[in-house]
Amino acid sequence: MRAVQIEEFGGPDVLRTVETDVPEPCPGQVTVDVAYAGVNFADLKARAEGYRVPGLPFVPGLEVSGRVRAVGAGVVGLDVGQEVAALTAGGAYAEVALAEATTAFPLPPGVDLRTAATLPTVLPTAHALLHEVGRVRAGETVLVQGAAGGIGTVAGQLAKAAGARVFGVVSSAAKAEYARKHGYDEVFVGDGFADAARAATGGRGVDLVLDPVGGDTFRAGLAALAVFGRLVSFGNAGSAEPWRVGQAELYPGARSVAGFSILTLAQTAPEVLREIAGRAVRTVADGTVTLPVTGEFPLAAAARAHELMGGRTTTGKLLLRVAGSADPAGADRPTAD
Repeated sequence: MRAVQIEEFGGPDVLRTVETDVPEPCPGQVTVDVAYAGVNFADLKARAEGYRVPGLPFVPGLEVSGRVRAVGAGVVGLDVGQEVAALTAGGAYAEVALAEATTAFPLPPGVDLRTAATLPTVLPTAHALLHEVGRVRAGETVLVQGAAGGIGTVAGQLAKAAGARVFGVVSSAAKAEYARKHGYDEVFVGDGFADAARAATGGRGVDLVLDPVGGDTFRAGLAALAVFGRLVSFGNAGSAEPWRVGQAELYPGARSVAGFSILTLAQTAPEVLREIAGRAVRTVADGTVTLPVTGEFPLAAAARAHELMGGRTTTGKLLLRVAGSADPAGADRPTAD
């Protein structure tokens, strides 16, 4: 089968299309004939820094949609040929991907395979950040970093559906325009968001901050919190030193900080993740949430997708088209919002 593989860490050019063996499922696993694979910032960190890479060579990618190819011993509720979206521990940039059965989700009626590829990481993450970890309530204010990205696009809509007033933070005016179309009441551009958020709330601050960046952005998020405010960290896109907070930061204003990683939850509590994913996917099926695919590339053009995402100019969701993607390597097909 074809797969996109890295043999050394580096820039997008280290992504190479190779022929490799088709994986076989062990007990509790399934293999999926991949239709689409999602592109995530964690894939870029894996390629560049070795983030969650157990060894080389390595096939990146954390999410796929497609049809079940084979099921391992003990798997129930999934059948060969069934359409699924699946979270993987790497290996998604391939014609066949391996997944734990607990993180392979049958598609609800009305959700096609292209849409399904946007779901396995983004939807459960956004839902957990707001509801299970952030415990958002109607009437509260929410501030989301990266409001024009995949998780940001969904988080804005989910927060709005929960009855919150929603602020976003982006890096450009173009991204601000995009975010306003997806649930955000106000969008702040650049690093001065803490002061802007306090001004927008009459000096009170916000109830919930969602931060995937870390470093100075994390500290500014703390400064933006209201009394009893909560900050949920779900990444370190800035590659800063791991955050540390203590009494000096939390006691004033009785703030709290929590963390979330969908990949860690998949390893430590897969059944809990499955329940969250079920709730999250229903929000797509019932029309509460939409996640636009703003760029689609053939499998062999994975490096181009990484270049665009790494340039921090993309919005929405980027996909690799795998099944039947015989297009030339450079034939990326961006789509309109």
